[in-house]
Amino acid sequence: MKRIGKLFCLALSLVMSIVVFNPGVGAASGHEHDIAAHKSCQYCGMDREKFAHSRMLIEFEDGTSVATCSLHCAAVDLANNIDKTPKSIKVADYATKQLTDAEKAYWVVGGSKQGVMTRNAKWAFAAKERAEAFVKENGGKLASFDEAIKAAYEDMYTDTKMIRDKRKQMKMKKEEQKGNDMKH
Repeated sequence: MKRIGKLFCLALSLVMSIVVFNPGVGAASGHEHDIAAHKSCQYCGMDREKFAHSRMLIEFEDGTSVATCSLHCAAVDLANNIDKTPKSIKVADYATKQLTDAEKAYWVVGGSKQGVMTRNAKWAFAAKERAEAFVKENGGKLASFDEAIKAAYEDMYTDTKMIRDKRKQMKMKKEEQKGNDMKH
């Protein structure tokens, strides 16, 4: 029995040393914690794991939090909760999917990559070099968080209209498919 206890302690020590001395091991899946706690976007219902590269997490001073799929949905929440003070606003680094401080991130607005919940894409990067490389490859312009969220608010009408139109088309396709299935 003592031998099993010693083996367990040895195995536990080995695992802990791997995690402590290899931050990548624990952090490689670090984004899984907030995704497990908040599987879908509170506003649009999109799968936050599928959109791990654009997701956001807002924690308020009152202890509440909201998890979204994108800056678009985060902007909706911030507008709806104007009397709540954010303690932290985190965004996924587009390249690594790891959460980073949204206000310190290097944002790219626009470009050829399809955005999430928007026609005018807004991506965040923890490292300026990655943001610059993204711009070089996909276009867009470097921006601060304030510039990116301002663009999100300015785009809100056209983005909301686009989302409604897409959902209407999807609903019509489902009804059409349902009608075709009933004929056969």
